[in-house]
Amino acid sequence: MKKQFNRMRQLANQTVGSPVLSVYQVEKRLELVKQVSHSTHKKLTACLQGQQGVDVEKRSKKLPLTTLAQCLVEGAAVLGDDSLLGKMLKLCGETQEKMAQELILFEFTIDRDVVEPLYELAEVEIPNIQKQRKHLAKLVLDMDSARTRINYQQTCTILWPKKSTMQATFRQ
Repeated sequence: MKKQFNRMRQLANQTVGSPVLSVYQVEKRLELVKQVSHSTHKKLTACLQGQQGVDVEKRSKKLPLTTLAQCLVEGAAVLGDDSLLGKMLKLCGETQEKMAQELILFEFTIDRDVVEPLYELAEVEIPNIQKQRKHLAKLVLDMDSARTRINYQQTCTILWPKKSTMQATFRQ
């Protein structure tokens, strides 16, 4: 019980100074960064049209733009290259396919360069920083406790010398 009381007293003494306030502000800021990166990750993944975490070919098959392009090209094949509508459908289908490929490439790049690092930050790095911070705070408390014990022992030896030292002084 006494040990716990001394530990709490040391913790209170540490929180009195202004540098710890800045550490507290950093902790709050870290939590805010975690919340913002997590919510941004969720909203950004909701905006992407293709499936996340799959390769470009699988994304292409699931994208509505790709199915529209295939439909246009098939319609052009049915009408033939002789008709004006067939030529237009073929040109629109090829253009639509190129647009779908660009969108897939863009989403893949966004997923790789933005979404995955945000997820890594929110779910891995920030919790690791918080865990290390708590461990550091515990070590600082242990160091302060040890320093207090050493100072107390040094004070005691200065104020009350040991028996062997006292007996030697009385003999002289």
